[in-house]
Amino acid sequence: MRSILIFGAGRSASSLIRYLLAKSESENLHLVVADLSLALAEKKTQNHPNATPIALNIFETEERKAAIEKASIVISMLPAHLHIEIAKDCIEFKKHLVTASYISDAMQALDEEARKNNLIFMNEIGLDPGIDHMSAMKVIDEIRAQGGNMLLFESFCGGLVAPECDNNLWNYKFTWAPRNVVLAGQGGAAKFIQEGTYKYIPYGTVFRRTEFLEVEGYGKFEAYSNRDSLKYRSIYGLDDILTLYRGTIRRVGYSKAWNMFVQLGMTDDSYIMEDSENMSYRQFVNSFLPYHPTDSVEIKTRLILKIDQDDIMWDKLLELDLFNPDKKVNLPNATPAQILEKILSDSWTLEPNDKDMIVMYHKFGYILNGKKQQIDSKMVCIGDDQTYTAMAKTVGLPVAMATLLILNGKITTPGVQLPIKKEVYQPILKELEEYGVVFNEQNMPYFGYNPDLF
Repeated sequence: MRSILIFGAGRSASSLIRYLLAKSESENLHLVVADLSLALAEKKTQNHPNATPIALNIFETEERKAAIEKASIVISMLPAHLHIEIAKDCIEFKKHLVTASYISDAMQALDEEARKNNLIFMNEIGLDPGIDHMSAMKVIDEIRAQGGNMLLFESFCGGLVAPECDNNLWNYKFTWAPRNVVLAGQGGAAKFIQEGTYKYIPYGTVFRRTEFLEVEGYGKFEAYSNRDSLKYRSIYGLDDILTLYRGTIRRVGYSKAWNMFVQLGMTDDSYIMEDSENMSYRQFVNSFLPYHPTDSVEIKTRLILKIDQDDIMWDKLLELDLFNPDKKVNLPNATPAQILEKILSDSWTLEPNDKDMIVMYHKFGYILNGKKQQIDSKMVCIGDDQTYTAMAKTVGLPVAMATLLILNGKITTPGVQLPIKKEVYQPILKELEEYGVVFNEQNMPYFGYNPDLF
């Protein structure tokens, strides 16, 4: 049998493993699922005859190398910084590699050796990055095939809670890495290009510069700018495009509320707060407020944020139990961002019966035969349950499908790459539709940003 070695049995691996096990008989596959936790690997493989769960610490070099040497192909669902040693072993033992992570500089540096050994190192084949690349390149290639020239490309994606489970004032719950949510927008100004002009949004105002989106059947959303919208300009072949913008989707009102934390300094991850372990939630809030001999923490918060007591923003803060003097942080040597994550996790953790939702929205503006046109492409995916979430489905299924296509010789281009070639995106997008990941494309009137063009 052909052996697929999967490193990591975490949340993102559930749909991936289920898909490959369902194909294991017809495709002659045996899965080896390696995780630090044997119990987790066993839970995901569910005693399937074509799967072997093993406990493996990837820092144990000999164990790792032995597992890779036996495999036909390797999948890494570990955090991105852990891929590189696996990738080097794959070069040594001449094994293809598939990951859902962004291509790091260290991974890119292996491109020449991968090509030399005719190895495919497929990266960025999850949701975002992944499905966003594939669905975008499909439409861009179709426009170019007709002779059209791209004028505008905007791309938005967000992991949210499904409408039937949306029951807090923030219209949001953690469906994926909470830390990434808390640190969103940091690390430099957001940059993009609009009507041929470079634009920059400093972190302090990212959440007050939003764009509104309408998705039929699901209502209105907003999007704030990603940090670097220009990263894929050359990769997509859009060097001459007038407008290029990428953003993160949330429900309307989220960004304005989140900006309160930014303005107070609660999202800062650069320093440790003294005696954080014994700090109460109320003391945490008060740490960012000026001293006043008579005003309460609540009054000081409203004054500094300019919130009236009948403002919905105030209700959103109260809902998080931020001013509770009895709840303890219980995190030693914690940064403000870590403490905020802990507080939010009390309110924003998915309940056992909650489902998550992925929303993706692309806008393509182009000129064809002298006429400006636009295509809007939208996708909504709802999770099944807490194991087979929409996030696990949209991250894991493309990884699994790409793995099979490589094993079966349908993807042949060697090297370190992302899924922007037709040999990759055409079969995967088509098969994803069978699993409810469907893009609805609509022809729209072109909407540019420069009124002088009309």
